[in-house]
Amino acid sequence: MAKDKIPVYNIHHLQLQPVAQGDFLAEHFSDYLHKHYEHLHFPHRHNFYHLVLFINGKGSHTVDFNKYTVKPYQVYCMIPGQVHSWHFTSSINGYVINFSAGFYKNFLLNERYLDNLSFFSGNSKDGVFQLPVTLHEEVTVLFEKLIDLQKQPQPAYDLIRVILLQLLLLMDGQAEQKRIPAIPNQKLTLLNNFKRLIDAHYKSIRLPKEYADLLYVTPNHLNALCQDLLGKTAGELIRERILLEAKRLLTNVNMTVTEIAYELNFQDNSYFNRFFKKYEQVTPDDFRKQFSK
Repeated sequence: MAKDKIPVYNIHHLQLQPVAQGDFLAEHFSDYLHKHYEHLHFPHRHNFYHLVLFINGKGSHTVDFNKYTVKPYQVYCMIPGQVHSWHFTSSINGYVINFSAGFYKNFLLNERYLDNLSFFSGNSKDGVFQLPVTLHEEVTVLFEKLIDLQKQPQPAYDLIRVILLQLLLLMDGQAEQKRIPAIPNQKLTLLNNFKRLIDAHYKSIRLPKEYADLLYVTPNHLNALCQDLLGKTAGELIRERILLEAKRLLTNVNMTVTEIAYELNFQDNSYFNRFFKKYEQVTPDDFRKQFSK
């Protein structure tokens, strides 16, 4: 069976020359676009964190099938695995930073620290926001400093980590304003653990009760948590993850709908078709046709 999927790029794919530490990349977006344009306008994934700030230019950015119009001082933050593509209608200026999931390993005591940043939730709507005017200068200075540090013959990567973290925390303070009310740490940890389990097991575990058992909570408690914090049931979160992966796979013309149903562990193609149409209002084939247009 054909198993070709959406291209997955790592940072080494995006570096034209080897660097001392290949899990960090900072560039002006115009330079980045010039080097990699042939890849960026096709749907693709990264296995690293991706951060973009636009200063000016026109176009759109599609992240996990949500389309956004590019605006000045707009920020995009993506985690490994999200599918996205760019469509520009004019020259673009701004900044891009890529860093691996292990860039802060052994540097921060909490290895899951980045998961607590509001824009790294994996939900594209959380990862897109506007910078206030009061932060324009401070944030652009930090981007420029990171680019300059990387260009050094022997980059000080620990200093880069500190400045990048400063940048992330500045932006998180702005992005968190969208999260009202603030989520208590204990609840947020449980929710993030549930989301991580879904990402790891959505193909094989479909019932909220099974996830509740893995989290050592009752199904009612898990469901109440999701309803309280997200306004959705635990079952809806599981279903949305399955549908998201189905849509990601449908963008790949080298996989048939039957192969996608098999990949997602559906019993048969007809069950997958009914499931997809019930929640997306179109068949998998129709979704693929719409996307290709």
